[in-house]
Amino acid sequence: MSLALQTFSSVKDANAALQAAGARYLGGGTLVIRAANEGDVSISSLIRVNDPGLLQIAVSGAKVRLGASVTMAAIARHPELAALAPAARAVGGPAIRNMATVGGNLFAPAPYGDFAVALLALDATVDTEDGELAVETFLAGRDTSRAIVTAATFSLPKAESFRFLKVSRVKPKGVSVLSIAALLELAPDGTVTSARIALGCMADRPMRALAAEKALLGCKLTPQEIAPALAAASEGIAPITDPIASAWYRAEVLPVHLGRLLSN
Repeated sequence: MSLALQTFSSVKDANAALQAAGARYLGGGTLVIRAANEGDVSISSLIRVNDPGLLQIAVSGAKVRLGASVTMAAIARHPELAALAPAARAVGGPAIRNMATVGGNLFAPAPYGDFAVALLALDATVDTEDGELAVETFLAGRDTSRAIVTAATFSLPKAESFRFLKVSRVKPKGVSVLSIAALLELAPDGTVTSARIALGCMADRPMRALAAEKALLGCKLTPQEIAPALAAASEGIAPITDPIASAWYRAEVLPVHLGRLLSN
C-alpha cells in the first residue's frame, strides 16, 4: 500500500488537508508510520508541516513553550529544562527520542505517552488551530480531535517540586508498567500545600490521582503521613492489561511506587 505525503508551510493549510478521509498527521512518525507498517488501511495520506515555529523551545522567565515538533532528545539536552529531562528520557531509546515529538506524545495510547503524563502533572496548556485547551481537556477529547497541535505551554517547575518515575521491566528503554509525575509545593516546614499527580497506564490515557492529591494536602512526606494518599491512589483507575503487565499487577504496585516517589 502506498501513502501520499503532502507537506505544507502553514498549519492552517495542513489543517484543511487533514480533514480529508484517510488523512493522518505526520509528526515524528513513531506512531503513525508504525500503524501504517502494521497494516492500518484507514491511513491513505500523510500530512506534515515544515513551519520552523513548531520546532522551537522558548523559555521566558518561568514560562515554557514547547513547539509540537520538538523532540524528546531536544528536551533532554536543553540546559533550562533539566527538571523535565527524566520524563523526556523515559520515552524509548535514543533513536526514538530523536524522532518522538511533544505533539505525538499527547496522542500516544498507554503504555506509551510518558511525557504526556509529565505535561498533565504540570497543568500544561495545549495549543491548536482551534485555540488553547487545558491538557486534561485535550486528553479527554483527543480521539475525536482533528486539529493539529502546535505547542504545549506550562510553568517551569522548580527542580525540587517536580518528580517523575517510570517503571519498566526492560532497561533502559522498555515500555511502561506505569509512570508517575508529581508537582508538589511544600511549606518551609515540609507540609504539602499543593499537589498535582498524574499517572500513566492506569487508564488508556494519562489521568490524575485526584483522591491522592487531596489526601496529601497538609501532610509531610513521611511514610506515616502519606499512607492515606497511597491508599487513595487507586481510586478511579482502570489499568490496562498488555504483554508487559496485567491490570491487577499495575494496580497492586501503584501505591508502592507512588510511595517511593513521594518519599524520595
